[in-house]
Amino acid sequence: MQIVRFTSPLTGADAVGVDDGEQVVELSGVTTVGELLRLSSDGLRERCAAADGPRHPSRSVSRLAPVDGRMEVWAAGVTYRRSREARVLESERAADVYELVYDAERPELFFKSVAWKVSGDGGRIAVREDSEIDVPEPELGLVLNAHGEIVGYTVVNDVSSRTIEGVNPLYLPQAKIYLGGCAVGPAIRPAWEVADPYALDISLSIARAGETVWAGKASTSQLNRRLDDLAGYLFRADAFPDGAILATGTCLVPDLPFTLQDGDTVTIGIAEIGTLATTVVRGLAAMR
Repeated sequence: MQIVRFTSPLTGADAVGVDDGEQVVELSGVTTVGELLRLSSDGLRERCAAADGPRHPSRSVSRLAPVDGRMEVWAAGVTYRRSREARVLESERAADVYELVYDAERPELFFKSVAWKVSGDGGRIAVREDSEIDVPEPELGLVLNAHGEIVGYTVVNDVSSRTIEGVNPLYLPQAKIYLGGCAVGPAIRPAWEVADPYALDISLSIARAGETVWAGKASTSQLNRRLDDLAGYLFRADAFPDGAILATGTCLVPDLPFTLQDGDTVTIGIAEIGTLATTVVRGLAAMR
């Protein structure tokens, strides 16, 4: 079962429902994912089980990114050995910073996107015009309710400029936070349906002109952090009334000097969670 945000075929308005793979059942009286994430984990499970609204064939609905309202997307960095190695390699002056973060008690957490900027499955992501090397970063996303509980999982593409961050770690916001720099989807897989989030296969493929130009596979078993620990640090001194998405870091980074190009298709798959596919455009004007 998945929790989906979609355009209702009946009204044309945004709606939220549960998808069993054959049909989507709307959650009557629920208009945003944020409303669901105000509930406790038990309350959310009960609400999904009681879905009784209009029903639509799964293939007939147009899915939207499962992020809305006051929800925010955050991310954790250098949580996999591969990410640490890539950051060290690309950094011109501060490689030791990434070494320290990987083994530190406190994780690296940073803001990624507000809800309205997030792209969904089938949407577009962008690379910056002032960057030479840009890459997708496939990540398991934690869906956190207002109480800091992990209530679900989703797929996140933490698009990044390796050029900008490599010059100076303090340029991280410019390398990570811009229109077209974040995609989430295709839906939310409830946490109670995922037996072991530390044993999920992750795949990334990048297609260009109909041919695969880069592909790789990894697993969440390589994660150097506990998921509840990451969530705990995010909620330690902050509040998220409508919940949040926390990307947990990447373990698949194309080797330098690979870079995304306009027209590329990026496909990220996480076992038991879903597949997120987006198309690359270059620059702010194209993303707008």
